[in-house]
Amino acid sequence: MSEHTKSQINKVVVDIAVLVGRSSLPMHQLLRMGRGAVIPLAASPNDPVWILANNHPIARGEIQLDDDKISVQVGEAADVFDYLAGP
Repeated sequence: MSEHTKSQINKVVVDIAVLVGRSSLPMHQLLRMGRGAVIPLAASPNDPVWILANNHPIARGEIQLDDDKISVQVGEAADVFDYLAGP
């Protein structure tokens, strides 16, 4: 790999997000919510999470708790069809 290619790759920014759960709400209910409102998620604590790169599913993982730090352990490649199917 050339130095030019390496420098170009180093400039690429990828937003990583972890999707813990999903919920469907009617718009009128969402509009009534204020600060401190709780949105129930269709998920339990041991469910695998989705790992998204630029809003595209790339992997599944598990939440890891270590003292006061939260991390995600990557488990397997994402199946886009499972992601689109929802909970």
